[in-house]
Amino acid sequence: MKWSRFLINAIRVKTLLLLLIVSLTIKNSYAQDFQFSNDRKKDAISFLLLKNLVVIPIYINEKGPFNFILDTGVGPMIISDPHIADSLNIKDLRTIKISGLGKGDEIEAYVSSAVNARIGKSRLNHIPTAILKEDLFRLSSYLGMPIHGILGYHFFKSFIVELKYSSKRMIFYVPSYGRKIKGERIPLEMINDKPYAKVQVESPELGTLTLKMLVDNGASHAISLETLNKDPFPLPPVTIQANLGVGLGGPISGHIGRIPLFKIGSFELKNVLTAYPKYEEVAAKVFVNDRNGNLGADILNRFDITFDYADNAMYLRKNGNFKRPFQHDMAGMEVYSEDTQLQRYFIGRIEPGSPAEEGGLLAEDEIVYLNFAPSTSYTLSDLNKIFRDGNHKTVIITVLRKGDLLIRIIKLKQRI
Repeated sequence: MKWSRFLINAIRVKTLLLLLIVSLTIKNSYAQDFQFSNDRKKDAISFLLLKNLVVIPIYINEKGPFNFILDTGVGPMIISDPHIADSLNIKDLRTIKISGLGKGDEIEAYVSSAVNARIGKSRLNHIPTAILKEDLFRLSSYLGMPIHGILGYHFFKSFIVELKYSSKRMIFYVPSYGRKIKGERIPLEMINDKPYAKVQVESPELGTLTLKMLVDNGASHAISLETLNKDPFPLPPVTIQANLGVGLGGPISGHIGRIPLFKIGSFELKNVLTAYPKYEEVAAKVFVNDRNGNLGADILNRFDITFDYADNAMYLRKNGNFKRPFQHDMAGMEVYSEDTQLQRYFIGRIEPGSPAEEGGLLAEDEIVYLNFAPSTSYTLSDLNKIFRDGNHKTVIITVLRKGDLLIRIIKLKQRI
């Protein structure tokens, strides 16, 4: 499937996951908490941070490790890479159908409770699991390394979980461990196994608004504003049109703009990059009526966060990323990896009127040199950082197009 026909980004992923989780009901009589063996009460592991997303190693049915995104926005564990499913010898599979967005066809997935998962020294046997028959998310291409699935609620509800974005370290422990939680307490409301928090946004057009947002560290954007008073969220005066991803029924389109002031607790962030998906493509499909939008990882990773689901709270402490400016892609193109081992990079989408379009780049071009250095000397994270930073900088890109090597020069530009 061509990448231009199947873009991956946070909004698309979260929309698909919402439909999956709503459609999926897995009931069993087994315990559904991760637990330590013997008298252990605490553990810690390192994680990778890719495009603001937390990637942790998980062992499934004593095989692995597999790379999973740790995501507060999902319920059952999701195995998104169907290639690993056969090797796991998963039994008691049932097939369910998942309705798509728009006019898309239904897709099928397996569900099972005969799956055992281990994270560090903790284990959960019979974890409710969905196994996709097709790699719909293409997370490996999006993040530039093999990604096998997504895990959320069952881990977060089992422990008090500290995500130290500053040191890429996760500490998790049982409440009886007695560790003092540091940071400012932010109340959470749990709805359908997902955490929601109240935030404030301010703008000259809207004044001060208190909004209910899904706390979603598995969405790489800063915030997505979807509804206000059950109507589409008003756009700010200055936006750019953007393809925000693809759902099962087709593209999710919308706009990107900025909110002048964002507040959570006593913390304030200015000039926050904000996505505004089209109402009928996202918000109309959401089943929480008073939800206004989605609070993503480009805000959350500016804190070291402790999640305490049992106490309906999270605790925030500013880290070194707090004052980092919010930046949009200044080239105006998506870059993905078709082969994460060989580090081959392709252009998947070109924004209209962007530097990439003006420079003559096309979707499906393969990037082979960047500033005359071979693309294999870069990671996907390196490339994304180059294209997100450096307003007015010139970048020389050599691409392979239908067997021909072409040199294109683009001047990065902050378009919003």
